[in-house]
Amino acid sequence: MSIKTLAHNGLVVSDLAKTRWFYGTAVGMTEVPRPKTFKFEGAWFKCGDSELHFILSKHTSAPAGWADPGVATKTGLATHIAFEVDDLPAMQMRLQSHGVEIAGGPIARGDGVMQLYIFDPDHYFVEFFQWVKGSEVDAPERGIVT
Repeated sequence: MSIKTLAHNGLVVSDLAKTRWFYGTAVGMTEVPRPKTFKFEGAWFKCGDSELHFILSKHTSAPAGWADPGVATKTGLATHIAFEVDDLPAMQMRLQSHGVEIAGGPIARGDGVMQLYIFDPDHYFVEFFQWVKGSEVDAPERGIVT
């Protein structure tokens, strides 16, 4: 089991239009599609091999930049960093063997990715994910948090 890459940072933002303009127009990044199971407002931008995933704050019941544990552990709708791993079950076992509590998941994202969430010692929200053939089946719809 190994971490393959820091794949994306997820950021909660207050104004999606301004964020799209800034990263798409001013910075020059390319907007890419999000999973069809995502019913909340957001945008994904690609830069090289990495991505920025933006989540509109009104869908998190938390202010921009803040990871609300109640929301985050259920939906992943929080500011976070995400690492791609080659074996998610092995990562889960490793974390648990070191006494790290699993905050959420494993859960299907809806586009072939399985996700697992934890909090680090400073309460940063961290996602580990693996591309898994067939995980697009039975993925939960992720809607607006109220």
